[in-house]
Amino acid sequence: MALGRPDGRLTVERQPAANPATADSAAHAVRLMPRMLLLYTAASLLHFWHNAQHLAQYPNLPATWTPAEVWLAWCAVTGVGALGYLLYRAGRRIAGLTILAIYGVAGLGGLLHYTRAPMALHGAGMNLTIWTEVAAAAAFLGCLAAIAISGTQGARSNSISQE
Repeated sequence: MALGRPDGRLTVERQPAANPATADSAAHAVRLMPRMLLLYTAASLLHFWHNAQHLAQYPNLPATWTPAEVWLAWCAVTGVGALGYLLYRAGRRIAGLTILAIYGVAGLGGLLHYTRAPMALHGAGMNLTIWTEVAAAAAFLGCLAAIAISGTQGARSNSISQE
């Protein structure tokens, strides 16, 4: 919208385009994120439980690994996710989302099983728990991306309207 100024010059007031669909999607992603985090954490727990229970049957894993070490690894990885969520809830949005993304990417690490042996050498339960964790991690990362993108667009809109 063009506005006249007392000195006769015209100025243009920029308004960000309202996109209710984007705003609704962002709000939905924010509401969905704790549930997606819980789903991914449960899928990770299932995969690590299966690893700990059937460690000797997983092809080409080091024989020196113990179930206790598997559980310790799960606790460490899950602690990263808990830290990210606590930071996010405490208003440290960028730090929280970054750490949550690191936690989510860790869930894709289950695919590393296939660098040690092809999928065909893994049993059905192994493949099921690996892919369940990977799918849940990917969905969680998608949710985080929606939140991050909506925050970036919101920041751009605010900076445009403040010029």
